[in-house]
Amino acid sequence: MPLLQEEYLPNIAYDSVIFGFSKEKLKILILEYHNMKTFALPGGFVKVNEPLDEAVKRGLSERTGLDEIYMEQFHTFGSMERFSPQIMRRILEEQGHFVEDHWMFGRFITVGYYALINYENVVPTPDELSDSIEWYDFDKLPPLMMDHSEIVHKALEHLRSNLDQKLLSFNLLPERFTMKELQQVYEAILGETQNRANFQRRMLSLGILERHDKLYSGGSHKAPFLYSFKKKK
Repeated sequence: MPLLQEEYLPNIAYDSVIFGFSKEKLKILILEYHNMKTFALPGGFVKVNEPLDEAVKRGLSERTGLDEIYMEQFHTFGSMERFSPQIMRRILEEQGHFVEDHWMFGRFITVGYYALINYENVVPTPDELSDSIEWYDFDKLPPLMMDHSEIVHKALEHLRSNLDQKLLSFNLLPERFTMKELQQVYEAILGETQNRANFQRRMLSLGILERHDKLYSGGSHKAPFLYSFKKKK
């Protein structure tokens, strides 16, 4: 039987909005329960002997194969929409667990986290109750269960706030990147086009970028400079 009750705190969960970036698109990792045609955010429960942050890190590592991930807690969700025992019953039944009563059928308050990770480094791995986990473009997400769509949009609101201050912790880009790639990340997150000259001027004025040799590909005399984020002191 999965997830023994005595191992976990009752009625508390977490849900993670895992952001990645590829081909000018902001992406999110979504779980699927195939037979139910139900989609959900990767989430989980907190063991009785671990801090909340450690539980989330454990879940992120299990789903992505990565250990060094920028994550941030952003909101707690506790609406009655979260109480849906019929969905949890069906999820367990699809995995071959037929029970009349189970602690997972109860009402859960969930703590929302978002994570920023390098899309290219991820090995998406489903949990023991879901069938698969895949990347979806943010603007083409499937219908999500319960209040998970609300969680996604709330996460994006928090990501957009004070975005400049979060740059140093970004895992969305490779270690070295062009100014164009950085601008594409900004545009994908903010959902709006940035003026190229103004964007570059503002980024350089922040004092958080270190410039490296140009990226030459085919001998072009207009090869762009490479940048990296300055290391935190």
